[in-house]
Amino acid sequence: MLKSRQATLESMSENTYKGSVRYAGDDFFIGTAPSGCIQLMDSKGDRHAAPTPLEMLLIAVAGCTASDVESILRKKRQDVTYYNVEIEGERFDEYPRKFTKFHVHHIVHGRNISEKALADAIELSDTKYCSVAATVRPTAEITTSYEIVEVP
Repeated sequence: MLKSRQATLESMSENTYKGSVRYAGDDFFIGTAPSGCIQLMDSKGDRHAAPTPLEMLLIAVAGCTASDVESILRKKRQDVTYYNVEIEGERFDEYPRKFTKFHVHHIVHGRNISEKALADAIELSDTKYCSVAATVRPTAEITTSYEIVEVP
């Protein structure tokens, strides 16, 4: 019997998350997040039909810090018109081929963006708020950089 999405969310504590992954055939998997959102995954990375689980981890690091930084910049009343985060990950050659390094590059377009506000926002995300970075940091180094593009 399937629980409703709301019942599932209500039964979880704040510190417990529950999801599932089911095989869909032909090396595809369907992940269901605790929120009930669905994500297709492809374990055949060479066909590029959906992200692999490892690719999802890579973009999860970028997505977590991006959401933190954007929120902090908004609270600091920075006039951001476009924001992009690029991430690069390095892996071991030997199995399990885990990530050893991540480099996160923040690109902020806007008007009169304070370099200090941006640097502080990145630092806060990196050291205090980003749960994904905190999860991978014990086994992978994370470095950051940024650039500000002034727009008229």
